[in-house]
Amino acid sequence: MQEILIGGHDGTQVIMDAAMGNRHGMISGATGTGKTITLQILAEGFSKIGVPVFLADIKGDLSGITIPGQPHEKISERVQQIGITNFQHHGNPSVFWDIFGKTGHPVRTTISEMGPLLLSNLLELNDTQTGVLYSCFKIADENGLLLLDLKDLRAMLQWMGDDSKALQAEYGNIAGASLGAIQRQLLVLEEQGAEHFFGEPAIQLEDFRKTDFSGNGVISILDATELTTKSPRLYATFLLWLLSDLFETLPEVGDADRPKLVLFFDEAHLLFDQAPKVLVDKIEQIVRLIRSKGVGVYFISQSPLDIPENILGQLGLKIQHALRAYTPKDQQVVKSVASTFRSNPKINTEAAIQELKTGEALVSVLHKDGSPAPVQRVFICPPESQIGPVTPQQRDEIIRRSPFNGRYEQEVDRESAYELLKKKTENQADEHQIEKYNSKASNRQSVGETLLKSMARAAGSAVGRQLIRGIMGSLLGGSRK
Repeated sequence: MQEILIGGHDGTQVIMDAAMGNRHGMISGATGTGKTITLQILAEGFSKIGVPVFLADIKGDLSGITIPGQPHEKISERVQQIGITNFQHHGNPSVFWDIFGKTGHPVRTTISEMGPLLLSNLLELNDTQTGVLYSCFKIADENGLLLLDLKDLRAMLQWMGDDSKALQAEYGNIAGASLGAIQRQLLVLEEQGAEHFFGEPAIQLEDFRKTDFSGNGVISILDATELTTKSPRLYATFLLWLLSDLFETLPEVGDADRPKLVLFFDEAHLLFDQAPKVLVDKIEQIVRLIRSKGVGVYFISQSPLDIPENILGQLGLKIQHALRAYTPKDQQVVKSVASTFRSNPKINTEAAIQELKTGEALVSVLHKDGSPAPVQRVFICPPESQIGPVTPQQRDEIIRRSPFNGRYEQEVDRESAYELLKKKTENQADEHQIEKYNSKASNRQSVGETLLKSMARAAGSAVGRQLIRGIMGSLLGGSRK
């Protein structure tokens, strides 16, 4: 059995069976109570047993996981308190990623792979505008047109506006006001830096699932310090896309002695803030099903109540740092959080939540049969890697030595919807030929339909081939055509 030591107190240690690692988990607590260190020691623990880790670094503190920590009397004291016998300072194999491409390898996906559901949430569209966006994807998918970046989507929306009457019979009313609203939201998105995220080369998810030559899981660290302040919706949308694409891509693995991959989503409340019910329902479905793919998902937030109840009920590992109760509302939150733990007659859970010191937590793990163990009050293990960030020079050196260095840095702009639509607009002779054919065709195709099929032929795609989309509306299996 492979295990991860979480913490201990007075001769009692709390250990998670790695086989339960795909049952998900929650790390919660007020600011400054030790959540980041807890995330760090769990990531270290999974890496040691050969499990790749993906985590979002919100404050920049987690970059230190890449290099060994330094001896300190407080660390030695904590090691002794918990009874750790094999503590040794060391760094962990890690790769830095950054959507903006400044402090790590660029992370990109395409508009087509993102899909209309997540994109409409990212753009904060209303129901009518969302319907128009779905029509845009349907037209593109049915005709093999690739929407790779923002200019592809803009070109498609522009063409839909110009030919809205021809498209209305098959795709419904395409209101100019809705098209204009979507275009304006795309400008806002671009100002937030999203043009760096949409494009190619798109990230290969296998690159988040690597081990090093010693069999340790590689820790992929997404620098989200700028992302969460500049565009929190883009941060949340990326994490949801990652979760969805992994679910569609990975095979079923059944019961295993450890997960195939674990994800740590910090500031987890951003995933659900203002998200429509249809999206929350999809997230709940994926969280429930993805554990059969060997993926564990760990949410980090100030309160467990930031997570929808149906998702919270699926989380096996619960680590609760201190909460403060200064108001009646705060007291009610503490009471509700306490009720999520299996009671321990030796602990007043509600009182303990308010008494915990920094680095202390209430922890409940799962037994082998899947039932929750009684809550324990423990000191969290100290990390064996550095507490706090690396220097810019150290980060640059790690990026330079990365096996992915140079793979994603150079952007590629291949022929897609924008180029095809531009060619058709410029080539009046071809357009005239299409209209002539349309008037004679026995199947009475609309001008819009014929034009799109012609563009699909020009793209070298199979005419009429429909791209298959998965549970979140992203391309099934993350296929890149």
